[in-house]
Amino acid sequence: MRRALELAARAMNHATPNPRVGCVIARDGRILGEGYTQPPGFNHAEIEALLDARRNGHDLHGAAAFVSLEPCSHFGRTPPCVTALIEARLARVVAAVEDPNPQVAGRGLEALRASGVDVRCGLLAAEATEMNIGFFSRMNRGRPWVRLKIAASLDGRTALYSGPSQWITSAAARTDGHAWRARACAVLTGIGTVAADNPQMNVRLVPTTRQPLKVLVDSRLDVDPQARIFGDGEVLVVGAVDDAPRAARLREVGAEVIALPNGQGKVDLPALLKELARRGVNEVHGEAGFKLNGSLVREGCVDELLVYLAPMLIGDATGMLNLPALSDLAQAQRLLFREVTQVGEDVRILARWGLG
Repeated sequence: MRRALELAARAMNHATPNPRVGCVIARDGRILGEGYTQPPGFNHAEIEALLDARRNGHDLHGAAAFVSLEPCSHFGRTPPCVTALIEARLARVVAAVEDPNPQVAGRGLEALRASGVDVRCGLLAAEATEMNIGFFSRMNRGRPWVRLKIAASLDGRTALYSGPSQWITSAAARTDGHAWRARACAVLTGIGTVAADNPQMNVRLVPTTRQPLKVLVDSRLDVDPQARIFGDGEVLVVGAVDDAPRAARLREVGAEVIALPNGQGKVDLPALLKELARRGVNEVHGEAGFKLNGSLVREGCVDELLVYLAPMLIGDATGMLNLPALSDLAQAQRLLFREVTQVGEDVRILARWGLG
């Protein structure tokens, strides 16, 4: 099963909106075939493993399949994997965890049992769930998993009041940040960041076969149509106003424009997450300024922080998040450090609250 999870990681950047799944077919401790999820519309992990075993000339009758997520039992872009496993006359199927998709949700395992296959489930379930944290979030909560990336000095400063923020962290940290962008289904930013830095918001520093959807939160549709964010890939501009001329200018450069206003004339951020889930977005990677960062956290839209701390002190400058002052430390939001790693000259902290 650990090997199946290693294989699933190979689908990290291209599986969306499907889950990342790995499969190993073995007999008597010997691996006969391996596979992992291919891009949407192509083979799932189980089919790839069956094909690999057959290419190697193996008879699969009586073999066992170890798969990091319950095999699907429904027709989607591809036929159900359960049928292929049954037809291969496997004796045993071990799944790490049940598929949270309501179209599956235990039905795949039951179909295998009904065909006489010895079925087990629960091996390395926590690791398998973590591999698809965004998919589980979308299926169970109706919203993507949101990871907010922040680059800051050791004293928690992200930019000078005059605007400059490039570069606080090292080249190694920036490359690592692009790897996290690459695994996301969508990269989210705000008009403040686009106006100040004119970023491309794409994946450039690591190899990728797919660019995430770019999501720009821009209440008044103030963004310049010539901004670099529109240079490549799909862009979704989310406003809070119905301004037809401004929306038309953005559509002329290929952007999609929608309005999701809240009662304060701003973008309804929880509604935005629901809309992204409707579009099949599993993971959102946020890279914004301290105002939007604060709004996302205040409105309960963030699941974890990905913070890069540089070994420098800046002093009085812009902070990480615009949050209200507290009257008591008991009111503080508390997170758990999930991971602390040195990346180049900097320290990367993954801190989480909420699910997980």
